[in-house]
Amino acid sequence: MSAREFWKSVRRFTASGIDGYVRDREAERLQRPKIVVLCGSTRYWQELAEANLYETAAGRIVLAPGCNLKQPHPLWAAPAQADRLKQVLDALHRQKIDLADEVLIVNPDGYIGDSTRSEIDYARACGKPVRYTHPV
Repeated sequence: MSAREFWKSVRRFTASGIDGYVRDREAERLQRPKIVVLCGSTRYWQELAEANLYETAAGRIVLAPGCNLKQPHPLWAAPAQADRLKQVLDALHRQKIDLADEVLIVNPDGYIGDSTRSEIDYARACGKPVRYTHPV
């Protein structure tokens, strides 16, 4: 294949292939279950677990906090470890929001702390629909 033929085929792929690829990915997204990410204070760890249960039973893929820094654990026993891990987990949770189709705020008694408020702001800035378990 000559260089001219090669670049001609690249242009053809670029003109139609990328659009086809995007259409294929969109079709896959529409066929898979909705992905929901749970946000809320880990002081309501049990309520987060309950929301996870109900969302999963409803056929949704659930992304949720994986660590509860409010409960003792050797991974975050030292304050410096806990601070560093909190930063890592906050960044990770934002990436979970990026992956999700929607956000569910677990807010018993209407409580929304600073971290959760920040996650709501981030989700809205990304254009993600936000639901609440309790009225705000």
